[in-house]
Amino acid sequence: MSTHQTVLEKVTAALGRSEPMTAAPVPPELDESIIRLVQSDIGLAALFARRAAENKMAVTTCNAEDLNGLLAEFLTAQKCKRIALPISKLLDGLGVIDSLKKAGFEATRWDEMTLDELYDYDCGLTDVTYAVAETGSLVIRSSGNHGRSMSLVPPLHVAVIEPRNFVGDLVDAFAKIHSDGDSSSISFITGPSKTSDIEMNLVVGVHGPCKVQLFILE
Repeated sequence: MSTHQTVLEKVTAALGRSEPMTAAPVPPELDESIIRLVQSDIGLAALFARRAAENKMAVTTCNAEDLNGLLAEFLTAQKCKRIALPISKLLDGLGVIDSLKKAGFEATRWDEMTLDELYDYDCGLTDVTYAVAETGSLVIRSSGNHGRSMSLVPPLHVAVIEPRNFVGDLVDAFAKIHSDGDSSSISFITGPSKTSDIEMNLVVGVHGPCKVQLFILE
């Protein structure tokens, strides 16, 4: 008898069943006023900013007109030279890549590089699919225009968030992801990369960015 079958039989016996179920049980109806912590769309940006800061992400709120100047100032302070960007309607519409080039940065879009080359970049500068206010998490859907590695490989991740990206909680986020259709990969980012695998000592930036900077557009 296989180990898998043995485990299933033990679980079935523990549940008091003599044979496997013929249909999945119907889950109980849950009172959303109790299980959902975010009850309104009002103030989502402020709640998200507070939760993101608690998750050790730096947050800057700004107007769209000021974004490019703030990006150049921040990236200069971080001593970044090579910036990787996705093919993004938002970032292209704001003129981010042209502004970075004029400021002296080597700014390259995803379709102009390989994954191996991405490891030599200082920063991945991306838009986001959703921003979850309840948890302060970024949701990024990968595609041919937006490789998932852009927010996972460079040591610094900068994300630009616009008002329409905000959702109240994970229930809303998963509902929207489901309605959006299939994707090769969806990343939930809740702070810089960190691990406590070795002697329970927290280390930041081992398996991904050691710093996450958010620019929230008003």
